[in-house]
Amino acid sequence: MSGIHLRHWPGDPDRPALALHCMLGSGSYWGPIASRLEGQLDLRGFDMPGHGRSNDWRPGPEDPDLHTAVTRIAASFIQRPLDLIGHSFGATVALRIAVAAPDAIRSLTLIEPVIFAAAPHAAQDALNARMKTALAAGDTEAAARAFLSVWGADDPAPLPPAAMRQMARRIGMVVETADALHNDSGRILREGGLEAVDAPVLIVSGAESPPVIHNIADALAARLPDVGRASVPGAGHMLPLTHPAEVAGLIGVNLDRA
Repeated sequence: MSGIHLRHWPGDPDRPALALHCMLGSGSYWGPIASRLEGQLDLRGFDMPGHGRSNDWRPGPEDPDLHTAVTRIAASFIQRPLDLIGHSFGATVALRIAVAAPDAIRSLTLIEPVIFAAAPHAAQDALNARMKTALAAGDTEAAARAFLSVWGADDPAPLPPAAMRQMARRIGMVVETADALHNDSGRILREGGLEAVDAPVLIVSGAESPPVIHNIADALAARLPDVGRASVPGAGHMLPLTHPAEVAGLIGVNLDRA
């Protein structure tokens, strides 16, 4: 895992866990959640390629796509069954691992999984078109602002200039994930795949999140054998950042189920 920044929040050594962050985020936001779990888990994470403190994402012609690369990195942490937690893009990676290796998962907590192939939505298609148009014109900041207008932290204050420049520099990765998220190139939704995940699953949504999030949760829940649903009042897509106490509490509920 050369060039990947690793993170660790020590806890119960008999309860290994892995947390996967969202697109354009970093593993740092699991820290406040880990502290509220008070050592129930020995929690690890990492900054995905091109995110946080990890090296830039610069794939060669023979390298896998970003979703596959992150899935392989995440899978390398699994030495025995563990509790797997993912948010947004990270939740789709967590789900891909659970479908591929159900026996490796002790519990699965999916926070706003953005596997759009499960429930296509015109609003998301329109957002993708806006971002592609902006990128084609070389306006990476406009593409980043379009993305954040839907999937940001619901903060009316503009990002500091340095943070916006970083988002703009990395926004191309969002468009590059379309095949994985919209076309299900990782075959997460294949026949019999979700049905084979017998670990307790909890799907967490923000009550104020875009409608597509609730549609995706409905579609996944209809196929998962052991699934619970939770909605956090007043929260949007970035609820691990904005509502860490509530998210930690819900993770704890799913841990108890396992």
